[in-house]
Amino acid sequence: MAGPMEREGRDAAEKPLLVRVGGSGGSQGGSASSSSVAVVVGCTAIAVAGSFEFGMSIGYSSPTQLGIMRDLRLSLAEYSVFGSILTIGAMLGAIVSGSVADRAGRRGAMAISDVLCALGYLLIGFSQSYWWLDIGRVLIGCGIGILSYVVPVYISEITPKDLRGGFATFMICCGGSLAFVLGTFIAWRTLAIVGVVPCLVQLVGLLLIPESPRWLARFGHPGAFTGALQTLRGHGTDISEEASEIKVFTEKLQRLPKSKMLDLFQKEYIRAVIAGVGLMALQQLGGVNGVLFYASEVFVSAGFSSGNTGTVAMAVVQVPMVGLGVLLMDKAGRRPLLMISAAGTCVGCLLVGLSFLSKEQHWERDLNVLALAGLLVFIGSFSLGMGGIPWVIMSEIFPINMKGSAGSLVTLVSWLGSWIVSYAFNFLLIWSSYGTFFIFAAICGLTVVFVHRLVPETKGRTLEEIQASMNSSLTPFHKY
Repeated sequence: MAGPMEREGRDAAEKPLLVRVGGSGGSQGGSASSSSVAVVVGCTAIAVAGSFEFGMSIGYSSPTQLGIMRDLRLSLAEYSVFGSILTIGAMLGAIVSGSVADRAGRRGAMAISDVLCALGYLLIGFSQSYWWLDIGRVLIGCGIGILSYVVPVYISEITPKDLRGGFATFMICCGGSLAFVLGTFIAWRTLAIVGVVPCLVQLVGLLLIPESPRWLARFGHPGAFTGALQTLRGHGTDISEEASEIKVFTEKLQRLPKSKMLDLFQKEYIRAVIAGVGLMALQQLGGVNGVLFYASEVFVSAGFSSGNTGTVAMAVVQVPMVGLGVLLMDKAGRRPLLMISAAGTCVGCLLVGLSFLSKEQHWERDLNVLALAGLLVFIGSFSLGMGGIPWVIMSEIFPINMKGSAGSLVTLVSWLGSWIVSYAFNFLLIWSSYGTFFIFAAICGLTVVFVHRLVPETKGRTLEEIQASMNSSLTPFHKY
């Protein structure tokens, strides 16, 4: 990437920073100009192609279960391995995600992820044996393990504070919805080939978007830093205040010792670690990936003749709810949406649990419709906040010198929780279908309390303000 950086540096030299002449006008201090919004939307759309891939990968195993098991003669245990091994690859990707994003840059990390995901989908699409499937699924997991960290970080670092949350939360759900819908109409091999498309779209798009200005400032590309920031905010926008704030904060970070994973557990960072790790663990242990990986099986177990209707209904609910979350993110705030979302997932799990309990106890009234209602409430509520906001907050609360280590830790915790739930889910249903969902409901209820007590509100604050308020070693920078 040296070539684009050098060109951005030359452009910046030819177009020096505008000098502030009044008390208003900075893109961080006021509303973003229309040109700034257009550039940010374009960059975000390209980054979100990676999130779309993330969602497709999560949703792929649900509508394809019967076809893959039939065509390749897999047992339930073998298919559970295929569904859950994605998370093993994602854990491997998570371990290196922070260092890859720091060394290769945000764009470089996304490009590496795209190549891994594309290779994985091609292996699945042309698989002739069980091993091809699993190797392909692991490669996809490695790719989305990196993407799950770098995409929200890139988006949070390029967007103004009044737009950051809405852009960064538009993740995962639309890709998962497409996988649910297409999987009911096309063969599993064809759906795997469709999964390659977002990878190619993002690979091409990465050539057109600037690198994160904060990453460029952190890793010593001053000319490219100002050029990238000016491009993102619009060439007629005064970026002097924002650029100065980023530079001052980065210079302070440069004086801190190089971070290691164990450094995260020092006093100055422990609040951010508890909030980030706790949110990620509760997001996964609430059962979402069990539902998404095996939604068709859940509907069949609840008494429906086919899972297709239910999975399509879930897809239809997801898209408007994530859209509503985007609209409310920077108005209502992160914490209220998180608590409403977690409470909704709790109610959804209780409804599904009651449906399974009625079936097992042979109640006079058939309550299997509660399974459909409960899953739709669960998915709709999850899409409103719990699906995207934990990743947004993770990208906001850690200073850039700790983002590599923190990103690896938090993403690893997320995928470890995902693996536990996705691998055990089918076996938990056999043990006790209603008990499984009542456990998930209890965890979702605990999430409401956790958010209320320990998660900070980050709406309307710059990254530097958020990080200075949470990390004691940076408090001298904090203005308030």
